[in-house]
Amino acid sequence: MRLSCGHCADDSDNLRLLLCRLPVMRRLRTFIVLLCAPFIIVVAWAGHELPIYPSFYPHQINIRTLPPEQAPAAIIDARLHAYVGRGVPFSSPLPDGVGTVNSLGAYVMVRVNPQSPLAHEGTSMCTATRAVIRAVAKGDVVLHPYPVTPFHGDYLYHVDLAEAEKAKITGAPPIGDLKIKASGSIARSHPDWLATQADWDLEVLEVDAADLVDARTRATNGWISPAWVKTGWFHAEQLLADAIRDPEQKKRNDTDLQSLMNGSFRDLTERINLERDLVMALTSGCHVAVAGYTVKREYLNDAFSAGIENIGYDSITGLHSPMFLRTVKLKDFPWNGLLGLGIAAAPTAAWNPIGGMTDPFGQLMWAAIGDPALLPSPYDAGWMLNRVADLPTNQGSK
Repeated sequence: MRLSCGHCADDSDNLRLLLCRLPVMRRLRTFIVLLCAPFIIVVAWAGHELPIYPSFYPHQINIRTLPPEQAPAAIIDARLHAYVGRGVPFSSPLPDGVGTVNSLGAYVMVRVNPQSPLAHEGTSMCTATRAVIRAVAKGDVVLHPYPVTPFHGDYLYHVDLAEAEKAKITGAPPIGDLKIKASGSIARSHPDWLATQADWDLEVLEVDAADLVDARTRATNGWISPAWVKTGWFHAEQLLADAIRDPEQKKRNDTDLQSLMNGSFRDLTERINLERDLVMALTSGCHVAVAGYTVKREYLNDAFSAGIENIGYDSITGLHSPMFLRTVKLKDFPWNGLLGLGIAAAPTAAWNPIGGMTDPFGQLMWAAIGDPALLPSPYDAGWMLNRVADLPTNQGSK
């Protein structure tokens, strides 16, 4: 059997998953994935007949590149069922028939300028950092000066530490005459934070949480790994490790990190203690600190009967996940149907089914056609069975 990613679309009799020709796809910027397996014999459990490719409700998925500004009209008119990504300018209150999915958006960080006199005054630096954290937490920014958030599956192991960090911010003084540099949405909500010269004291910036996951996720030959890229302790290390100044503390942190990544612990208790110790060490300084986070809202049509339902999504990456494509169902059909999705970025990376698709469009498409044995759990750092079954071992007769 000869398999192809578009260039051999004419050999449709030999393809189980058929993609339209790549030049046409680029020209129309509309990609159609036909999820059909006419020659597969499957077993139907729980009374469900499976007339189409297993584990999907829609039998066809259209993925279109569309600027976020054009998404509201397309969603309201049901030309799109959902828009994957942020930046869609819906006004409040939402129109009837439009729903949202919320996931972790971006970390809001505060960083001290190494050239500022504050960087050499420990007490003053921490006071200034906390003052900025308290000031930035308004509007779309949720005050949460701890890197493990309620969107992380391991948050319950850290909730007491998170509340203790939040209590330190309550009594923070006003900003005073600090020179603050901000960018992005933070600059729009704080127009007075416009310091651009080299003598700024503190910087406020955003780090997209989904980018932290994507940067270390590896999809090779259908396998998605590792699971811990969605944990709060790993995100804490990615955000704060470079701010540790003490060489001995950095060495201890590296040891704890490797133990967690390699599973080198005796039991759950030791694992949780390692996670807490690592995050406490990472948050002990004031050179770089987490101020809070934003919530990513993605929009969809949930009207009856043109909309969608039964929507699973990831707590970090939102709709940009295999779980969404394998759970979403059109209200018009108990099974089958054409699902229309929009995404902002056009394809830019190579389409490499072995090494994985590395751009947002390719990752979304590969989530539909890759069909790995295990899928990332939507709410924590575990796995869910997709193409395998967890069966008891047959011990045989003695």
